[in-house]
Amino acid sequence: MRIGIDFDNTLVSYDALFHKVAIERDVVPAGLRQTKLAVREHLRRTGREDLWTEMQGHVYGARMDEAAAYPGAIEFLNWAARQGATVLIISHKTRHPFAGPRHDLHAAARSWVERHLNDRGQALVRPEHVYFELTQEEKLARISTSGCGYYVDDLPEVLLAPSFPAGTRGILFDPHAHHAGAGSFEAMRSWQDILSYFQRECRSIR
Repeated sequence: MRIGIDFDNTLVSYDALFHKVAIERDVVPAGLRQTKLAVREHLRRTGREDLWTEMQGHVYGARMDEAAAYPGAIEFLNWAARQGATVLIISHKTRHPFAGPRHDLHAAARSWVERHLNDRGQALVRPEHVYFELTQEEKLARISTSGCGYYVDDLPEVLLAPSFPAGTRGILFDPHAHHAGAGSFEAMRSWQDILSYFQRECRSIR
């Protein structure tokens, strides 16, 4: 079993970190919901789109190590390792931010994977199975050439893209139910739901 997983906002949650950085900079009210989306929408409403762009580079670069995996994601990866499944991280990410200091965003993300996705020193996703592509088209091509039987992403447009491989089963990670009814793929609200789904899949394969 080969399972591909997107990185940003699928495996890694930035909600608390974006809120923390915004509070540190005093650019959002203290009572704002602690989500990335809430911070983005507040800054856009107040005419600070440039600040939002710069903040993304800061979070994904200098502050990347403070981001957390979504609840249940590590447990899923541990389960997959015990089953002998191959897990690949396949994501689309620019090399450098569009604004602000020129952080290497790929290096920051790889460092996060190495530091956070391990069990007693054992990598839960092998370094050679981590791919950060520069464009969405290259990401879709990688999903195809990697032979993923399943692919998990938070964006319906990836799973619905004409070049999404027909032989790969798409799974939408949608913790806030923003995309209800967006497609015929499986939609999951949590990594616990994803784990249960794959446990059922394993039983049916056997």
